[in-house]
Amino acid sequence: MAISEENIIAGCIAGDRSMQKLLYSKYASVMLSICMRYCKSKDEAEDVLQDGFIKVFGSISNFRKEGSFEGWIKRIIVNTALNNCRDNLKRNNHLCIDDIEETVRLQDINNDSLSENELLKMIQELPEGYKMVFNLYAFEGYSHKEIGDLLGISESTSKSQLSRARMFLQNKLKEYNNNPNLREILREI
Repeated sequence: MAISEENIIAGCIAGDRSMQKLLYSKYASVMLSICMRYCKSKDEAEDVLQDGFIKVFGSISNFRKEGSFEGWIKRIIVNTALNNCRDNLKRNNHLCIDDIEETVRLQDINNDSLSENELLKMIQELPEGYKMVFNLYAFEGYSHKEIGDLLGISESTSKSQLSRARMFLQNKLKEYNNNPNLREILREI
């Protein structure tokens, strides 16, 4: 008999380790894939995932059942990943990017011969600021205003970073398509 989500949540609120393990098992792989988009390595993504789930377990009693539970967890994981990126930016002394017009569309980076893992590797290679904006816009569905508010940047800087992220990815795709050795290397990762 499957345990209901409500029972899992109640068990986690009560501190039941078996329910915490069940919750983690149910959502960890999906949340790790989100973390991988924001992190440079699988080890870093796993650290972010662990930090995120610590936050989930610490605040699970605050879940108000408005919207899906998975969506609530996802917000916590994305925010944890963003905080990790911000910390990395501070350590790397990264400066904001000048404003430019957005000229590249998201569908321009689509490539049918590219696997999900190969695209993920390319996204992981984006500079931190580009990667955060690209992920929030392309995968999480945030507007440039919302991204600006989340990251403490202007709306036009968000647009600029998205445009540059897309150009970076387009250049990587051109390199990928023109270099059979690179395709093999990316497939092996």
